[in-house]
Amino acid sequence: MSSSDGLDSHVHPPKHIHPPKVEVFDVPAMTNTDNKGFVRPVEMYREKPYGLYMSRTADHPRFTHLELWLLPELGLRANIFHFVDGYRPQQRLYLDVGRFSGPDVQGRWHSVDWYLDLVDDADHPLALIDVDEVFEAHAAGLMTTAECERAVEISTAALTGSAVSGGVQAWLDQQVGEPLTWLDAESA
Repeated sequence: MSSSDGLDSHVHPPKHIHPPKVEVFDVPAMTNTDNKGFVRPVEMYREKPYGLYMSRTADHPRFTHLELWLLPELGLRANIFHFVDGYRPQQRLYLDVGRFSGPDVQGRWHSVDWYLDLVDDADHPLALIDVDEVFEAHAAGLMTTAECERAVEISTAALTGSAVSGGVQAWLDQQVGEPLTWLDAESA
């Protein structure tokens, strides 16, 4: 391939990209092991046929509490971050795209984040972010082509479903067959 055809004739090394973030949700132990290996106590787990709800405090400078639903069939993790005053006041839901499974034989659920995220902001349509990270992860051999394709399919389903359902929360509720419940229903 020549450089005159407008395409690179060689592969450029990707900029530094982290491996997919992996977490463990240990329901019997009431803990959540985050992607850095920190084990945190969980206040509440709730298992449903379609997924796992978790609520725990957070020792993060930007948020004090985290709620999430792992939704394996949808390939989504829906998060509500309870931010400190003034930080991202319009953000409602933050969706991670990935592979989610559970429970395993020990009662644990597992999460592998595939880089793509969807942000539900009160003043804007659902936004897809971190597309560049998927390409970088693929180029670095951290994701297969099939995983990348599945991540795009999941994101597209959420974007289009949200658009026709009147919002992402309404679409999620339709997909699981009942309203997803949160600590503060006004947050979602």
